[in-house]
Amino acid sequence: MTSKLSEVLEEIRHDRRFAGRIVHVEEIPARAAVYAEPEIPLRNLIRRALASIGIERLYAHQGEAIEAARAGKNVVIVTGTASGKTLCYNIPVLESLAEGAGTALYLFPTKALAQDQLRGLTRLLETDPSFAEAIPAGTYDGDTSRYGRRKLRDRGRIILSNPDMLHAGILPNHPAWSRFFSLLRFVVLDEIHAYRGIFGSNVGNVIRRLRRIARHYGSDPVFLCSSATIANPRELASRLVGGEVVVVDRDGSPRGPKRFVLWNPPFLDPNGVERRSSNVEGKDLLVRLVREGVPTILFARARITAELVYRYAREDLERRARRLAGRIAVYRGGYLPEERREIERRLFSGDLLAVSSTNALELGIDVGSLGASILVGFPGTIASTWQQAGRAGRTEEEALAVLVAYNDPIDQYLIRHPGYFFGRTPEQATIDPENPYVLERHLRCAAHELPLAADDAALFGDLLEPIAEALEDFGKVTRVEDRWFWALTDYPAAEISLRNMSDATFTILEKTDEGEPRTIGNVDAISAPELLYPEAIYLHEGETYFVRDLDFEQRVATVERKEVDYYTQAIVDSTIRLGKVREKGSLRGGETLLAEATVTWMTTGFKKIKFYGLDSIGWGKLALPPQELETVALGIVPGPDAADRLGRFGLRVVEGLAGLRNLLLVVLPLHAMCDPSNLGGVVESSNLGSPALFIYDRFPKGLGLSERGFATLGTVLAAARELAEGCPCAEGCPSCVGQPRPPLLHHDPDLLQGDPIPNKEAALRLLAIFGSAPE
Repeated sequence: MTSKLSEVLEEIRHDRRFAGRIVHVEEIPARAAVYAEPEIPLRNLIRRALASIGIERLYAHQGEAIEAARAGKNVVIVTGTASGKTLCYNIPVLESLAEGAGTALYLFPTKALAQDQLRGLTRLLETDPSFAEAIPAGTYDGDTSRYGRRKLRDRGRIILSNPDMLHAGILPNHPAWSRFFSLLRFVVLDEIHAYRGIFGSNVGNVIRRLRRIARHYGSDPVFLCSSATIANPRELASRLVGGEVVVVDRDGSPRGPKRFVLWNPPFLDPNGVERRSSNVEGKDLLVRLVREGVPTILFARARITAELVYRYAREDLERRARRLAGRIAVYRGGYLPEERREIERRLFSGDLLAVSSTNALELGIDVGSLGASILVGFPGTIASTWQQAGRAGRTEEEALAVLVAYNDPIDQYLIRHPGYFFGRTPEQATIDPENPYVLERHLRCAAHELPLAADDAALFGDLLEPIAEALEDFGKVTRVEDRWFWALTDYPAAEISLRNMSDATFTILEKTDEGEPRTIGNVDAISAPELLYPEAIYLHEGETYFVRDLDFEQRVATVERKEVDYYTQAIVDSTIRLGKVREKGSLRGGETLLAEATVTWMTTGFKKIKFYGLDSIGWGKLALPPQELETVALGIVPGPDAADRLGRFGLRVVEGLAGLRNLLLVVLPLHAMCDPSNLGGVVESSNLGSPALFIYDRFPKGLGLSERGFATLGTVLAAARELAEGCPCAEGCPSCVGQPRPPLLHHDPDLLQGDPIPNKEAALRLLAIFGSAPE
């Protein structure tokens, strides 16, 4: 593999078809292993189990983590991909459970990861028949049979699940789990860097509910966490578990050499504005590596991109190497469980040579030995970039990672400043478990599980009593002496999703010739009008499906297989209405505000985009019902003289605000470590009677992102100015003040190149007025 990758990269360097694409190659040297054993040697049973899977010695971080866990300390392990983090929790758990009674709960962000980790755990347990018999283990999730669930509930000692099942399936039914909870010694939280933003804030509350139930049954488990490298692992783990943690971050695992390539598609026009499609560039690289026999994973930023690259690559291979066309696949959310499991199996076994995936495969699912990782577009955070790049080279062999840049602001900034990326510390992970809206939902669940009491504030914070009193006013709970009891017969956890702004999902049904519709996927209710509107083209496994109907009442989209040579993209319009202003701030040349706001948006039309192209070949109008969001917004309001000062140069404030909006929607997610889809932005005049920019959280009641922007606006504006000034264009382009990534899961970033571009000079002069640069 070493010589193969080196040869392939050198061939690409000297291939005239790829001339000028490679702008930087970072050589990441190999690293030797550092070993360290725990002070008290491992039990012979554990030693034999490890030896049977080829492990004779422990890395330094593994020994340190085992010592901390043995001492009863909460731990977070922060080491690289494929560094053996799993053994950091498996060994102390198995040691403890082998000594006598006890149970452990393993929580993973996805069902796929839980099932993958069960395979590794089973390999350890099956090294000794008595070991496996004494410690029954299994996955408990939505794919587990009724018999399997009952068996695990009654006999299981290690349960592998996910926060969603714990939230909606286990905690509400805790009396049936009394044996398990009374013996609970360990809770494992794997891949905690995935628990950020909305999802992480919800998970933090689920863990507080878990601790409350465990104490009810007389147990107080130790939390063993693992994470990719982020800036604040101690803070994140402490916020998740609600207690102090010990950080283990001295990575002792070996690493093979890696080349990390920054790749920029060439310009298509002499003015240097439009670049060749990044999707097609990624496809070309994928096909080249597949034809060379290099196992490869390609990460796409959106579901539609993963589907497009897969379709393009399959068609290319059918022309050039038909025998290989069946050895690639596409993997993303929204597929049925059995489809995802089959792809995982084929990838791990080596039957698949390549997969085009969203970040669904970013987490630690064992996908076998991959030689290369292609990232089509910057994933949004430094942490995710290294995580995706780390999926290749999960051994001591050489590996290749390639970041194919989009023609958008942050990607082009990284291309121009490779030192920024390779020298930068990964971002912080932000969660807010005490967000009132999030907390209120989980206090309803907690009251349903056990009566709330004032001393539960030690877990849930000082807002417990005010929220409980509000729930009492609305008839949700009844107060008896010093406790609040659930007063209704409904099941609150069933109504609350941990991951989406919307708790509802739409089913996608395919009309077939047999007459009986077939379920082919699902999508959350917020995305449905942006993806499954009538006449949309829905891509599934690279095939095109025509959307016949979107039924909002039944939450069903009806599609039919139809071969077309185009795909569609939604046109979404939004408006904002300000409510109560919470806070105001000063800004040189204007003011800032933080306010409650109602955002209304709707899909008003769609564009038809020909495959392999960037231009629209048609469009259609839509009349779908609007959606509303009560949230929090950051406002930036130019002062009364801003128009005059810009007018001297023939510029308008609205132009400057439009460019600034696009810059902030790129920069602010990097500071808050949120997904770009968590933020939206509007420039309008109807609220204040003069042009203003509003950046808002795309989550009910907000999640603290606008607050963070309000508090650090000087830093954020300076970063926006640096991004714009660092772009070599004169008038503005997609690499600076051009359209940012829209908050749509299914929007193709390639298409942003054709959108109108605000005036760069207006944005920079407005930033100068605001004081982030000398005018």
